[in-house]
Amino acid sequence: MSRIKRGTITKKRHKKILKQTKGYWGQRKNIIRRASETLLRAMEFAFIGRKLKKRDFRSLFVTRVSAACKSNGISYSKFIKSLKDLNININRKMLSQLAIFEPNAFTQLANMTKK
Repeated sequence: MSRIKRGTITKKRHKKILKQTKGYWGQRKNIIRRASETLLRAMEFAFIGRKLKKRDFRSLFVTRVSAACKSNGISYSKFIKSLKDLNININRKMLSQLAIFEPNAFTQLANMTKK
């Protein structure tokens, strides 16, 4: 039985890692050990960033809605509480879109919650 050499498989794996680390600085792009360390670290930061992005956008939406509420003479917390009491289920992203692009519609919502 002939011997199987695994050089092609290793080379393919190494090339895959080096392709992903293209553009990194110094040994991080061309030495396989440094590249794989850096890639693992980068992937971890990317994973964390995807979670933080959701958090950041929600706080942005809340800030926008809060500003629109203040201009209509109602506090953010009272506005959200009144919406829940009236069974109006609009998420904060849609509320912020209304506040920016449809200020008249948002004003009508604010007037409904004041009553």
